[in-house]
Amino acid sequence: MLLTRLRAILVSTLALFSLLLSLAACSEPTAERATQRAPEEAATGETGSAEPRPAQQAPVTGGLDAAQEETLRAALSQPAMGLEVESVESSPVPGLYTVQFANGPVVYATAEGRYFVVGDLHEVGEDGFVNLTEQRRDGDRLKMLDGIDLKDMIIFSPEGEPKAHVTVFTDVTCFYCQKLHQEVPALNKMGIEVRYLAYPRAGLDSDGYRKLATAWCADNPQDVLTRLKAKESVPEKVCDDNPIAEQFALGQQAGVRGTPAMVTETGKLIPGYQPADQLAATLGVK
Repeated sequence: MLLTRLRAILVSTLALFSLLLSLAACSEPTAERATQRAPEEAATGETGSAEPRPAQQAPVTGGLDAAQEETLRAALSQPAMGLEVESVESSPVPGLYTVQFANGPVVYATAEGRYFVVGDLHEVGEDGFVNLTEQRRDGDRLKMLDGIDLKDMIIFSPEGEPKAHVTVFTDVTCFYCQKLHQEVPALNKMGIEVRYLAYPRAGLDSDGYRKLATAWCADNPQDVLTRLKAKESVPEKVCDDNPIAEQFALGQQAGVRGTPAMVTETGKLIPGYQPADQLAATLGVK
């Protein structure tokens, strides 16, 4: 009963999170699985289907021995329902442990797993409230992006040394992605480098995927991506070694629910479109 209720609560929480994520983004389609859906340009973000990641057990710090950890994992895991604990760590709150679900959210649970809290953990700091859970997500995103070679991105660089960079998960069929791309020259003039990763919202068997692959496989990726986002007709070219599937899976793991989705140098996720001036302010560039 506890596990069934946990599943229901997590599903409800993720649905609410997706609804609130972005008012200026192209959402993922919801009629079918992402690998089969047709593109849809709504202004709200929705969850996509991620490739399952194998859960990796991490050692617990903060007082739990191996037997206690196993008890906690057993209480909160139910693989048949898609709930599998990936890691258990100590939390800043005495008596609560940080439990990360594979391909899922973080919850905070008591040692025996009888009680848990779904939601972000905040600390009252000197300058206001600090979202400790989001800080954890930021670090996870940075680790993910560190594993991507720059040569697998389509990068628009400013002249001279960049003042900052932003990584953008993009889809050429998305109106807000097209709108953001029109801001790239202004961002470059302000010293901001734009690094694109592919995120075909309709999945890997879609027109959006093929167009993204055409850009990534082109001899001049920057030019082809720009032409596609301007809705120009470009001959299709899908090379076998394109990185679109890998980047799509990475975006899902990083919490992307729609496009554009931008990640700052600190790992902060910015869902949706921002004009150049606003984005520069967000990045701390004057």
